[in-house]
Amino acid sequence: MVDSGIIFRIADIPKSDRPRERLAERGANALSNSELLAILLRTGVAGENALQVGQRLLRDFHGVFGLHRATFGELSGQRGVGMAKAAQIKAALELGNRMRLESDERPTIQSPEDAFGLVDYEMSGLEQEELRVLILDTRNHVLEIKSVVRGSLNSAQVRIGELFREAIRLNAAAIIVVHNHPSGDPTPSADDIALTRAIIQAGQLLDIQVLDHIIVGRNRYASLKERGLAFN
Repeated sequence: MVDSGIIFRIADIPKSDRPRERLAERGANALSNSELLAILLRTGVAGENALQVGQRLLRDFHGVFGLHRATFGELSGQRGVGMAKAAQIKAALELGNRMRLESDERPTIQSPEDAFGLVDYEMSGLEQEELRVLILDTRNHVLEIKSVVRGSLNSAQVRIGELFREAIRLNAAAIIVVHNHPSGDPTPSADDIALTRAIIQAGQLLDIQVLDHIIVGRNRYASLKERGLAFN
C-alpha cells in the first residue's frame, strides 16, 4: 500500500507540534481554531485524528461562529463528536462568552456599536426572533439586559408595558431596544419601524428615553436611529 502521508493519530505528530504540548509551551493564543477544538475532542475516529475532526467541523459549520449557532443535536450528530464532546464544545463557547460579559462590568453605551457588541455573540446565533432591552442609568451605564419577547415580533404582539417593567423598577433613565433577525439580514421591516414608534411614545409618557432600536444580523447590525427611522 502506498503511504499517502496522512496522519490519523495525534500520537504520530511530532511532540512539539501536538496541540496540548503547544498550548502548554506557547499559550492558547498560539493555537489555531482546529487545534483548540482537538484539545476539547481529545480523541478522533477511525481514519481521522482529533485535529482532523476539528478541521472538518470548522469546515462543515463554517467556522467557530457556525459551531456556536449550531444546535446541540446538529453538533452531537457529527461523526466523531457525540453528546459528551458536543457538550464540551458548547460549554467552552459559553464560558468564553461569560468571561467577556464579566470583564465588561457595568459597560457604558456611547454608540450603537457598543450596544451591538454586548449582545452580538448571543443574539446573532438565535434560531428565532428575540427582543431584549438594555436598561441604562443617567450616564448610560448598563444596569441590566432583560429578555422580553421570543418569537415573531410586531407592534401588536409586543406588550409595551412589559417592555418597560424592569426599567421602571430600576428607576432607569433610558433604554435601548434590541432584537435579532435570524435570517442574518438586519434590514428593518415595516413592523420593526411601527413597533419602534409605539415604544418611543410609551417612553415619552413614562419619562424614560428610548435611545435606539438596534436589529442584530449575522456579524452586523442596523440602528433605526442612525437610519432616521421612527426617531424624529
